[in-house]
Amino acid sequence: MSKTIFSQIMDFIPKYKFDKCVERYGGNYRTRNFKCWDQFLCMSFAQLSYRDSLRDIDACLNAQPNKLYHMGIKGNVSISNLSRANENRDWRVYADFAQVLISKARALYKDDSDFLLDIENTIYALDFTTIDLCLSLFPWAKFRKNKAAIKLHTLLDIRGSIPSFIDITTGLIHDVNILDVLLPEPGSYYIMDRGYLDYERLYCFEQAKAFFIIRAKKNLKFRRLYSSHVDKITGLRCDQIVKFTGYKSKQHYPDKLRRVKYYDSENDKYFVFLTNNFDISAMMVAELYRNRWKIELFFKWIKQHLKIKSFFGTSANAVKTQIWIAISTYVVVAIIKKSLKISLSLYTILQIISVSLFEKLPLYQLLTDTALQNTEGCSSNQLCLWDL
Repeated sequence: MSKTIFSQIMDFIPKYKFDKCVERYGGNYRTRNFKCWDQFLCMSFAQLSYRDSLRDIDACLNAQPNKLYHMGIKGNVSISNLSRANENRDWRVYADFAQVLISKARALYKDDSDFLLDIENTIYALDFTTIDLCLSLFPWAKFRKNKAAIKLHTLLDIRGSIPSFIDITTGLIHDVNILDVLLPEPGSYYIMDRGYLDYERLYCFEQAKAFFIIRAKKNLKFRRLYSSHVDKITGLRCDQIVKFTGYKSKQHYPDKLRRVKYYDSENDKYFVFLTNNFDISAMMVAELYRNRWKIELFFKWIKQHLKIKSFFGTSANAVKTQIWIAISTYVVVAIIKKSLKISLSLYTILQIISVSLFEKLPLYQLLTDTALQNTEGCSSNQLCLWDL
């Protein structure tokens, strides 16, 4: 086998589509020795090998100069070239390409057996996570008086834990504003926490024939039109059709809504949901919202295993470039897992790959060797996705 493990991983990437993204934004304009593809490969290597700085990337790659060409890296790898590329190359090149990979991964995971609810429609969970930054180094990302931060607003496809939409903003942008950017898909479900409760924006989902399930606030003013019978043994407390009575709420959302109240006995907590779907059962509404935890797991996982908490550059362009390439790396490994039908968890795959990038043996053999299967029996407190 003449190809390194790293090269075999990159073979899962459609290079011609990457070139289209580069051409769209003029990424290689006036560039000779270190093109966008070289930058992408070096930054992907940093993600897969858990490098902490540009100096680490430079030292590791240049320690194996004879293998760089076979890894696909034809440019001159240096700290200055990497830093300059991250600062100046348009981050939208990598954002657009990440969407290409996301589309490919979603097609592979659309029939993921991990999702047990009997619903054919696409189900999304919408939420955000905050990444804290140093205000003196990242003054453009001001969040509090003495604090900087960015937010990753993410729309996660529940069936495969694949993000279908990501928007990176400064910490000052309120999460509800992301609803203005989203284009609701007719027939799809959008599961949101009460931070996204804005009746005017939610009415846009109704007009687009998309369904939403969102937690209600305690000060909700409404008038009950009809109540359906519920089995309280299941935890349900009420299933009502209501209309808003508040001055602004009834103007912004003039149609009827469904109100479902559920008691979680494990946590001794009540949940009140609002939805514009009147066909599914009340218990299904609660179960759909329960699946929202997958986006929390996704955020915890990427923060643990991807380099998105410490950055190689301080400009907004460098930060966004690093995050989008990190997301692309995550999705590529997810594509490999599904394409090769690997039984190992994504965490285990990344750990094996991280110490084998320069090795020359078949990727499938590396990830399916019988000796490796024993690692699944080891106890670990790490979060795992796709533990099939």
